[in-house]
Amino acid sequence: MNDIKENFEEFTEDLEEMVEELKERRDELRVKLHLAKMDASDEWQELERKWSKLQAKAKKLSGTTAESSGEVGAAARLLGEEIKAGFKRIAKQL
Repeated sequence: MNDIKENFEEFTEDLEEMVEELKERRDELRVKLHLAKMDASDEWQELERKWSKLQAKAKKLSGTTAESSGEVGAAARLLGEEIKAGFKRIAKQL
């Protein structure tokens, strides 16, 4: 009978330790998730601003001639690459 009681006490201690470890891990992950959401949200807002600029440049580009479009086109391409990289960073966080 004493062995059963000792085994039960050992089991409950192990279970309590596991629950405490899981609680700590859960709390850590909750904080990391919250920070990741904030980072992703900040990056999203920046990408939205860049998206608006890209759309404006694309519209401006459509109204130019081939000779005068080089600088605007290069800026639009660079902006598009920045947006693409930002989308990849956000997707990686999800």
